[in-house]
Amino acid sequence: QVQLVESGGGLVQAGGSLRLSCAASGRSFSSYTMAWFRQVPGKEREFVATINWSGSIAYYADSAKGRFTISRDNALNTAYLQLVSLKLEDTAVYYCAAGPTTSALDSSFRYWGQGTQVTVSS
Repeated sequence: QVQLVESGGGLVQAGGSLRLSCAASGRSFSSYTMAWFRQVPGKEREFVATINWSGSIAYYADSAKGRFTISRDNALNTAYLQLVSLKLEDTAVYYCAAGPTTSALDSSFRYWGQGTQVTVSS
């Protein structure tokens, strides 16, 4: 069982930056793949990025490539998503998730946080 708590969201101007954190409690954080998804009301949840258990492999959605960076610190049981050059269309609730394999499918992830709101203003 893993509990996930996101933080770091907020209101930022277009072009700005944020760092989201996902603190995990429970067992064996370092054995899980971690991922970030986002969702806008009325739309399906969208894959953003994923990172394997060691942090050596990461994959990004096309919308995130070059602007977002996923990372993790297994000693701190925390995953991160650094957001830079934010755009209006990045506004969403961002969720972290934990699962057994690297995947862009939300169905692959068993554990989810409650989400943190990111709002990008013009």
